[in-house]
Amino acid sequence: MMVYMMNAFDIKSTKMDVLSISLHTSDLFNLEDVLVKLGKKFQESGVVPFVLDVQEFDYPESLDLAALVSLFSRHGMQILGLKHSDERWAAVAMKYHLLFCLSHSENVKELGQVEVQKTEDGQKARKTVLITSPVRTGQQVYAEDGDLIVTGAVSQGAELIADGNIHIYAPMRGRALAGAKGDTSARIFIHSMQAELVSVAGIYRNFEQDLPDHLHKQPVQILLQDNRLVISAIGSE
Repeated sequence: MMVYMMNAFDIKSTKMDVLSISLHTSDLFNLEDVLVKLGKKFQESGVVPFVLDVQEFDYPESLDLAALVSLFSRHGMQILGLKHSDERWAAVAMKYHLLFCLSHSENVKELGQVEVQKTEDGQKARKTVLITSPVRTGQQVYAEDGDLIVTGAVSQGAELIADGNIHIYAPMRGRALAGAKGDTSARIFIHSMQAELVSVAGIYRNFEQDLPDHLHKQPVQILLQDNRLVISAIGSE
């Protein structure tokens, strides 16, 4: 049994409501004028987090991203990430220390989301989100109120989050957080265990060194037992 503990600080899962700004112009003067007209709407609410949706722009060079982030920040609108269907924007997001999110149009191509079915007693069954493409550095995938299945490789610096279970049928080098809303029965199944961090219901373990040979790059399952994070080889007694 293995537990991840930190003395200096604690890491816990949380859910934050983040709004999206769909950007239609790169004209900073026009944007400034609009933000001024909004007055103190966001400034009086404190710093409000946003994802900047730049889907209408084909090339990163068409935007002065540093100036845009600064402009919105001055009006109480904190840009946390970029959203686009072209993965070339991921490098730009990383340059400015922003998260990168694939836009909905890309997710529709890559995700197969199982429709929510009802059980015999009329209760909603847990839905499942399927990712069939690689999850790259800086990307985050979240399966809300359901399980997450990934069949592509997960790169270092990528993050998988699910309110239910997580299944990864490929090398896993990023972070996996199951039971994000506190489900202590959630589990993580990994075909090739090379993860940076795993978590179940807010209990974490960080991997600064490789696991023992019977776990490293091997199929494993991760679960909670007596509030401890347990990592075991699949098929082991």
